[in-house]
Amino acid sequence: MEIRQLKAQFETQLSALYDPEEARRFFELLLEAYESKKRIDLVLTPDLTTMQPERWQAAFEALRRFVPIQYIIGATYFYDLHLEVTPATLIPRPETEELVAWILHDLPNTTGTILDIGTGSGCIPIAIAKNCPQASVTAIDIAADALAVAQRNAQRNAVNVHFIQENALDTDAMEVRFKAQFFDCIVSNPPYVRQLEKHEIQPNVLEHEPHLALFVDDEDALLFYRRIGQFALNHLIQGGKLYFEINQYLGAETQQLMKQLGFSSVTLRKDLFGNDRMLRCER
Repeated sequence: MEIRQLKAQFETQLSALYDPEEARRFFELLLEAYESKKRIDLVLTPDLTTMQPERWQAAFEALRRFVPIQYIIGATYFYDLHLEVTPATLIPRPETEELVAWILHDLPNTTGTILDIGTGSGCIPIAIAKNCPQASVTAIDIAADALAVAQRNAQRNAVNVHFIQENALDTDAMEVRFKAQFFDCIVSNPPYVRQLEKHEIQPNVLEHEPHLALFVDDEDALLFYRRIGQFALNHLIQGGKLYFEINQYLGAETQQLMKQLGFSSVTLRKDLFGNDRMLRCER
């Protein structure tokens, strides 16, 4: 089957569901993933054919069901790192790259100890470990299947991260696990989307990404921030820093919570889209 026929199918039929430019981008990502070709190759050799039309068709049907392209390919890029992603993990977002950039700016070439809480694909600790190879990096997650992906990603990117299965909301278990351990930096991108905000979520996210990593109850939307904040006060060194990715609608509330818990300084930062997205809390 000629690849240009596939290109026409993607652009015409998927444009009813997606922005036309996005549909073209899907085709180009699959072209690289399935055929190891780029757009220029199709320009230079317009009669290119594929030996795996069934694979292309399966991807096309998945996109019609709004399955994220990253899950179809099984990979994405984060902070210039190639990472595996599966439906067991959230797909890393640009906002999280901004959070990592903030940490690396504050702690350049750190040799300290870092803990990531709720690691998912491992994108945050792996990016930090890659840029600060002398740091001691630990990451936890409640989901064993997510940790398996994170471990493979660490191996793929040749970094040393210690992964642990643990429930960040289980205060007693966390204290036992990290008894007498202190960190220079703790970071978390916990679940923060309220149930009332579900109507804002695109189908590709709502129907396919893990709800355990996305949603919190409306009645206690800051649960993870409170528990992790309390843990951090007990396990950060004096002057240590806690970083959060946060719900854009709850920036002031999350900042106030951290101040009430007792952090000496709490800085709220906007992302590139102008949304309240990150907190830095200093012990």
